[in-house]
Amino acid sequence: MKRSLMFMFVLVFLTIALVACGSDNATETISEAEVEAEESTEEVVEEEENEEASDSAELTITHDLGEAVVPKNPEKVVVFDMGVLDTLDTLGVDVMALPQENVPDYLEKYKGDDYQNAGTLFEPDFEAIYGMDPDLIIISGRASEAYEELNDIAPTIFMGVDTTNYVESFKENVTTLAEIFEKEDEASEKIAEIEQSIDDLYEKATAKEASGLLIMANDGDISAYGAGSRFGLLHDDFGVAPTDETIEVSNHGQNISFEYIVEQDPEYLFVIDRVAVVGGETSGQQTIENELVQTTRAYEEGKIVYLDAVNWYITSGGLTAVSEMVQEVSAGIE
Repeated sequence: MKRSLMFMFVLVFLTIALVACGSDNATETISEAEVEAEESTEEVVEEEENEEASDSAELTITHDLGEAVVPKNPEKVVVFDMGVLDTLDTLGVDVMALPQENVPDYLEKYKGDDYQNAGTLFEPDFEAIYGMDPDLIIISGRASEAYEELNDIAPTIFMGVDTTNYVESFKENVTTLAEIFEKEDEASEKIAEIEQSIDDLYEKATAKEASGLLIMANDGDISAYGAGSRFGLLHDDFGVAPTDETIEVSNHGQNISFEYIVEQDPEYLFVIDRVAVVGGETSGQQTIENELVQTTRAYEEGKIVYLDAVNWYITSGGLTAVSEMVQEVSAGIE
């Protein structure tokens, strides 16, 4: 009897021990499965995050000539617009190559050996650019005919300013560049400053009821620009009323005579001297201030305003250029 009880006790003990061991093994098996599942989940999340990071490292830019997938913060950038170069320089973004013979003095550093020559604004050096293996090419109107060939080399975007809607187009271009190069804060601050200066100028010009005529002097020839034209922001955005509202809207301006200027007798005569930037024999002042123009009230009252041709003709659309364009007109109508 005692032996039977002892046997039963040992049997129960062994059963409990086996159950406990089985429970530990099950717990251990469950823990390993949980770890494996957790690791698998982490891998999926990491893959998704990597995919998102990859997607966010590129931007799709829609422009007037097409669409381009552009890397963020591209390192090798070729620029064919001096206004864009102005903006990138102001935002602290460097470039690799540009048409060096067209660089204005205030961007003179880009003429140096640290930068490569990409041809001219009208004739890119395709072979040289191909050898540069650029990440991004930026063009505007002067290089627009080369768009297809440049786009075959690298993603190419057109960033010309729409002169019929100058200020909004300018802001859109700056914002796009800021997004590509992650300079949004700096760009927003600069745009806000320029917007305020334009508002101040508009209020000033309209309060004075200032009116004027803008002409380009080109080595003895003259042409006029009105609202909606290449330099129409003088009227459209700066608030200077046009002396003549019938001037044809043209990129090259309407050819005029000196008799026309006398007939219009503008209060302000704004002059862009093309010779100052492209060369020639007769300066803008020599062309304009002849005996006929000297009979106008703009001449007699000292209201002929010579605008900086670099800002208006070469780097127009750049952050620095636009800021100075506003200041020039504001100072001219004091």
